[in-house]
Amino acid sequence: MATPTPLREPTFLILTALARESMHGYGIISDVAALSGGRLALRPGTLYGALDRLTDEGLVERDHEEVVEGRLRRYYRLTETGRSVLTAETERLRRNVEAASQRLRARPAGTPAGGTSPGPLTLPGATARPILRPTGGPA
Repeated sequence: MATPTPLREPTFLILTALARESMHGYGIISDVAALSGGRLALRPGTLYGALDRLTDEGLVERDHEEVVEGRLRRYYRLTETGRSVLTAETERLRRNVEAASQRLRARPAGTPAGGTSPGPLTLPGATARPILRPTGGPA
């Protein structure tokens, strides 16, 4: 199964959470929430479905398991393929941010988004005609 490009934000943030170290589900959920500034709150079912898909795609793999307070914790880690995909996506996003930043810097403050309006378009040889509105109704 191919990894979609560009990555959806939840996938990008799950891979980002695993970029530093292996983590268990609750740790990933917490890290994704922190990385997104609280905008993205993954539910356990959503996370484990995504981890299964990412495992099938070869981007993530199970690292190890441990029992904590009688509960099994399964840890996941980023594979080399996952690291490559995350690196490529990070670079793609960086280029997009740089392009947008350059455009924003190029436009003087206070200039409308479309720049200054040159007025109506007049084609060579055409004559301008007034816009006629029906009388008696709202203009």
